[in-house]
Amino acid sequence: MDSSNLTSLPEEGSEETHNLPSAFSSIPARLPIQTSSQKYAPLDWSDYFDREDDIQIPDSDDVFHVYMAGTEGPVVFCLHGGGYCGLSFALAASKIKEKARIVAMDLRGHGKSATQNDVDLSIETLCGDVFSVLKTMYGDAPPAIVLVGHSMGGAVAVHVAAKKSLPSLAGLVVVDVVEGSAMASLIHMQKILSNRMQHFSTPEKAIEWSVKSGSLRNIDSARVSIPNTLKYDESKKCYTHRARLEETEQYWREWYEGLSEKFLSSPVPKILLLAGTDRLDRALTIGQMQGKFQMVVVRHTGHAIQEDVPDEFATLLLNFISHNRIGPQGIEIPGLRRPPQSKP
Repeated sequence: MDSSNLTSLPEEGSEETHNLPSAFSSIPARLPIQTSSQKYAPLDWSDYFDREDDIQIPDSDDVFHVYMAGTEGPVVFCLHGGGYCGLSFALAASKIKEKARIVAMDLRGHGKSATQNDVDLSIETLCGDVFSVLKTMYGDAPPAIVLVGHSMGGAVAVHVAAKKSLPSLAGLVVVDVVEGSAMASLIHMQKILSNRMQHFSTPEKAIEWSVKSGSLRNIDSARVSIPNTLKYDESKKCYTHRARLEETEQYWREWYEGLSEKFLSSPVPKILLLAGTDRLDRALTIGQMQGKFQMVVVRHTGHAIQEDVPDEFATLLLNFISHNRIGPQGIEIPGLRRPPQSKP
């Protein structure tokens, strides 16, 4: 859920759309001019990820869709924001997979995942889903996991880490979510959701809207990720948003309440990537001064850093893994053999 963009967005075709600032206003026009349908045509996930899979959770009807790439190194396990999908990490995946494995799941109520209750986005349920997917994929001996979460997914990642029940957790990467600003923005969220354009005649129109509204600034990333955030409404003969976020308001506060302390108390190496400098609350400011985590402000990007500047995002993530010597089995100390892990 993009809590950083609090402006109302006009409906498709309204005069107001022509006055919106272009995300590409500083870039000279490219020639030759493409038609709108070509420029915003969907791109296939397989150009970025190696494979996809449906993870059936034992003893339940819940099935979580995942995208995977890479064959060695730690597992970079990615959690997208509210209203996004696992393909939010597609463009970054093509670079991350050169040095690490990457798994991006569609959270409950999003993308191609199908659960018995798609609007139960309570933090306990979301955390349980992550543990269930990891357990089903890797059993009792998971490889080193670097949890990456954007926005709502960042809150889930922090809560998962805080439970300290993932023994192979080796790193935590939180993308553009801070407790203070997230909590302050909650009173605006229903208005933001209702002011979004709700219906699209084609996926191309949704991709175009996401770029022209400024919610995403990278056309190629939008072309990969946006189609999977839509569903076709048979009664209205159009596309609409797949995630029913407006029905989940009862859970919003618990995503973010106490997030800073939970983040700071996580014992693994951690990095906070922000799209702006004014978002640190008091606890994080003190924690950063004490060197408890690394912080990077990524310039010239919107809320979805991993989509807007995927190469820079991938480089920051791989540097974090390298700097903290996170290998396939966890933290690697040169010259020392890692003792075999005993099963819990």
